[in-house]
Amino acid sequence: MKVLIALFVVTFMDMVAAQCECPTMKWAICDENPCKCKLPLDESTKQEIDCTKLIPKCYLMKAEMFRARTGQSTRSVGGKPVETAFVDNDGIYDPVCENNGKFKAVQCNGTNVCWCVNSAGVRRSDKGDKNIKCEPVDTYWVRLEMKHKEVVGALDSTKLKTGIQNALLERYKINKDLVKEVKYDDKGRLIVVDVQKPKGDQNVDLSLMTYYMEKDIKVLPLYKNPAPFEVSVEGTKVHMENILVYYVDEVAPTFTMQRLTGGVIAVIVVVSLVVIAGLLVLFFLRRREKAQYSKAQPKEMETMS
Repeated sequence: MKVLIALFVVTFMDMVAAQCECPTMKWAICDENPCKCKLPLDESTKQEIDCTKLIPKCYLMKAEMFRARTGQSTRSVGGKPVETAFVDNDGIYDPVCENNGKFKAVQCNGTNVCWCVNSAGVRRSDKGDKNIKCEPVDTYWVRLEMKHKEVVGALDSTKLKTGIQNALLERYKINKDLVKEVKYDDKGRLIVVDVQKPKGDQNVDLSLMTYYMEKDIKVLPLYKNPAPFEVSVEGTKVHMENILVYYVDEVAPTFTMQRLTGGVIAVIVVVSLVVIAGLLVLFFLRRREKAQYSKAQPKEMETMS
């Protein structure tokens, strides 16, 4: 009888442990009685997280950097909406987070090199020193450029938008009303989705969706359940094979010439020199013509007299 009771207790404890997991973060460490989940951010910090929601991007990036440093698997590899939109060209780094999981406005790389970031943690200024001044800036609009895998037959644009709205709501908790526009090029299999919230709305963090979505499409899901991201269109499951994200902030970024690559700057310099040379040639030609005209004028006067 005692043996049966012991087996029952062990089985019950295993069942409780199995239920204590974090569906929105596969790297979380969960303990039962009561069930709490924490995400290791570095050697000494385990951040308690709310697994009923998507985990803040700043915590996820720190966790991914920590796993990379300690040899753990990160499961990773490596049309602007407006002129001020920009993409994340710097990729992942080890960020500094606020207590609520948001990115600090100033980020540094462990040295004296620092820069400003938006609410999505994406660099929005040139790099400077630790004296750089940055204000918190919110991303209110993201454009998703996705290419879907080949499907049989053409997709209906209207029903594709409905499918995308449903997928973003179910997987990333994005209200359907925030999906403002969906454009579709069936020949290129390109889908362009504009997700936009009202300026000043602090209740929606679009960076949660973009980070989870990029991992879903480019790498592997961050969810405990490894099911892929898919869009249902008239019963057809549409899967994506690539994604590019543009960020539009409430305040335009402050990039300058420093953002350009050496090759682009060299081209600009060469073109500028050619233009200057051309202007100098025109200047000397005009001067020469004027000098010849001045010499010819007295001779004409003598002939007339």
